[in-house]
Amino acid sequence: MAMLFRQLFEAESCTYTYLLGSRGQALLIDPVQVHLDQYLELLRDLDLDLVFAADTHTHADHVTALGDLRDETGCVTLMGEECLAECVSRRLRDGERFGVGEIELSALYTPGHTNESYSFVMSDRVFTGDALLIRGTGRTDFQNGDSYAAYDSLFNKLLKLPDETLVYPGHDYKGWTVSTIGEERAHNPRLQVKSAEQYAAMMKALKLPTPKQMDVAVPANLRCGRVAKQ
Repeated sequence: MAMLFRQLFEAESCTYTYLLGSRGQALLIDPVQVHLDQYLELLRDLDLDLVFAADTHTHADHVTALGDLRDETGCVTLMGEECLAECVSRRLRDGERFGVGEIELSALYTPGHTNESYSFVMSDRVFTGDALLIRGTGRTDFQNGDSYAAYDSLFNKLLKLPDETLVYPGHDYKGWTVSTIGEERAHNPRLQVKSAEQYAAMMKALKLPTPKQMDVAVPANLRCGRVAKQ
């Protein structure tokens, strides 16, 4: 049976959400709260039962739909075991496998952007969250980010995957939708460094603005998307 696969886009935060389905079951990766109704409609259209909703890390630029999806569908919510969100149903360990139908993913601990970032690996593709972007990498200057940990995650974990592995990132700001490990190794400017020290110096020099929704998103996402009432 063929896998159902959809790449969905939330324009304000330039976030990609991924729907994977097999044998009437589905999982969502990095769902955004403002698109909750869209996800529910798509699940109905494709006749899929949502089994898992997973976040690659605690997002700072949008509010997650994990809690709402669990309320609406009864799905199990997933994040890495290092996350601080006490509301998550199940915490994944590095190397732990999960999936639906004939789809199997493996949790790969890839800290650096945050200290609880995970990527999700399949046989032919990897969902990298903010650890590895197309022609970029996740910033490391807040949420317990660490450029040295990011370097290790990139060069000693993600870039060890086969070159033909498809890369599906958590965000893209230029309209790119997919890449490969080999393509990023060759053409991603942040992966041309010679050492962890050089990578850390490059990331320190970026001076990036704070995400617009950070003050709302991070506290809400620690509660699986529950925004505090004023």
